[in-house]
Amino acid sequence: MKLQAIDASVTLKDHVYQRLREAIIDLNIYQDDTVLRLDERSLAAQLNISRTPLREALTRLQEEGFVEIRPRKGIFVCRKTREEVLEMIVAWAALESMAARLATRVASDARVAGLRRHALAHSSSSSRADLSEYSDANIRFHQMILEMSGCALLAKMADGLFAHMYAVRRRALEEGDRASRSVVDHMGIIDAIEARNADLAADLVREHTMRLHDHVAAVWQRWDTAAGAAP
Repeated sequence: MKLQAIDASVTLKDHVYQRLREAIIDLNIYQDDTVLRLDERSLAAQLNISRTPLREALTRLQEEGFVEIRPRKGIFVCRKTREEVLEMIVAWAALESMAARLATRVASDARVAGLRRHALAHSSSSSRADLSEYSDANIRFHQMILEMSGCALLAKMADGLFAHMYAVRRRALEEGDRASRSVVDHMGIIDAIEARNADLAADLVREHTMRLHDHVAAVWQRWDTAAGAAP
């Protein structure tokens, strides 16, 4: 994990926390070869800070489930168990399904049109060998639906899940034809929101996310969270 040095004049503790959180979210933690052990000395050097604010930030990240600090062993990025991943997907499906229902009632035509433009602009990326661009666009699509709900608390609750779901969605999109299927699903969801069909929009979003659940349940094998590597 590589980090850029930060400006120590800006609320240092919060700045360090945010920089580390962003870097951890960006890690592809469910790939077998991803190194999950963090080197405290290297992190402090990259950020150009002392270890005190770094340790404060790491403690906060541990409380949020992003890292685990093991005495005499080191600091490790947390890889969720398969069962935890499945539960997070179910929770996400419930939150976004409600968001889609609300969006059919409160989202302006302009915002719905913006959602369609976003989906169309990135649809071609789903057929490329390198799916990183589409992966980011796909995640943004789901965030936009939550924002269109008009319910700030709903979006905030989902944001906590999103941080842990980012790497899950990114890995899953690279498997099989899930990326191309995702494009089709997104267009159907947009059509339902545009038609102001609350029941259909909610059902399509839930089914779309639960397909991810079924994929993980059927395809992903268990991984060794303690060792930080899949068997």
